[in-house]
Amino acid sequence: MPAFNRIVGARGTIRPRPWDHAYDELEATGLNVSSNAGRTCATHFLSQYHAGTPMTENSDDEGLKIEVKDGIAILTLDTPSMRNSIPNDLAAEYTRFFKEANTRQDVRSILIRSSGDRDFCLGGAAGKNPPPLANNPIDYRFTSTPHIEMFKAMWELERPVVSAVQGTVAGVGWLLALLADMVVAAKGSRWTHVFIKRGMIPHAGDAFYLPRIIPFHRLNEIALLGDAVTAETLSNWGLINRLVEREDLEETAMDLARKLADQPTRAIGLAKRHYRRSLEADWNTVLREEMTGQALYSTSTDRNEIIAAGREGRKPTLTGN
Repeated sequence: MPAFNRIVGARGTIRPRPWDHAYDELEATGLNVSSNAGRTCATHFLSQYHAGTPMTENSDDEGLKIEVKDGIAILTLDTPSMRNSIPNDLAAEYTRFFKEANTRQDVRSILIRSSGDRDFCLGGAAGKNPPPLANNPIDYRFTSTPHIEMFKAMWELERPVVSAVQGTVAGVGWLLALLADMVVAAKGSRWTHVFIKRGMIPHAGDAFYLPRIIPFHRLNEIALLGDAVTAETLSNWGLINRLVEREDLEETAMDLARKLADQPTRAIGLAKRHYRRSLEADWNTVLREEMTGQALYSTSTDRNEIIAAGREGRKPTLTGN
């Protein structure tokens, strides 16, 4: 197999075809990709590895679009040919941006959205009609790691995040929507957990994050039955911050993102970190980290500006520092 077949990336960069190193990784596990069973297994693996993306330059128009304006980073998932699913390479792009955002002075809040009206995100790109998995063992880490890393980076983001959700949400699309700090959803949007009905168990960190977000018995209802629920139902469960008409979705979400961008950025980051740590750590650890964070932030530029503005009877001018 040629080792250096190339395609043009979404931003005009050149990258190796994803199946080249994927085959190398498969063979490193001891799988005989020349056997009938091995080929079946490899074909299924590759459909998961970089599924659904046409290997032509026409795919350049699709991908993750990032725009930073007035302190707000707008991340638009635009893969309509895959109904806004997230293939592995796009998951890696999300991860890179999430990690960079914590230190970018020009990013003070993040808005996550997707293109079109039909779908918010249908999960990871699973390919079209992948063959059944062969009996030969395959290391599933190759296919799950990019999305695990993506949502780990999203969970650890210190910048505030708003999601704007429309259409259908399925699979790991739940994480893309609900790991945001605030969720704006269009009325009538349809959410389906989908894993059970596909003969799969939840993955990409789903089993860690969703029990921390969704009440336990409600989570069992959506995960074990696999039935679709509406944004109205999730709003009643307390999972939606703003339930709006479709035509008001972008404006409402942007307004929240703008308000968050105007807040003291470092204070928000520390608050987010402490809230998430409280879901994992013991009481003593959380209290110690809270006191440390308070001490560190007391010397920040924004904290001193807020104090000075209060004394002078004026509105503080915050820089995010």
